[in-house]
Amino acid sequence: MRIGSLAHSAGVTTKTVRFYEQAGLLPEPPRTPSGYRDYPPESADRLMFIRGAQVAGLTLAEIRHILAVRDSDRAPSGPDADLVAGLLRQVESRLAELAHARDTLRALAAPPPGRPARAGDAARPDAAGDRPDRPGPTGA
Repeated sequence: MRIGSLAHSAGVTTKTVRFYEQAGLLPEPPRTPSGYRDYPPESADRLMFIRGAQVAGLTLAEIRHILAVRDSDRAPSGPDADLVAGLLRQVESRLAELAHARDTLRALAAPPPGRPARAGDAARPDAAGDRPDRPGPTGA
């Protein structure tokens, strides 16, 4: 797969793909006879992991280390296992923080009880029919 297709499937830019390659996070792919990079399909999953790990607060050095452990095809042990466990705790903590922020934003976006919904409320994911604590529309 060419770099543009890879970037599109992973939701990043081609510049990002090249940066991750230069940073040692994405292995340099083989080249076609005409010189184009030819990425294997699993490169998209690797890119999505890298982006998700960054969003969760991991540094590029931590991500590089985790990918090296994963690429070794062996279970992490000793310091590697400790690092993985610590990073997992960090990611789980970040997920809890994000869930709390989401719940707070949903509560702020919801119309107060007794006030009619605004025109755009039905399209929102927290509209009355999508919230278990609110009755949905009748007659459906």
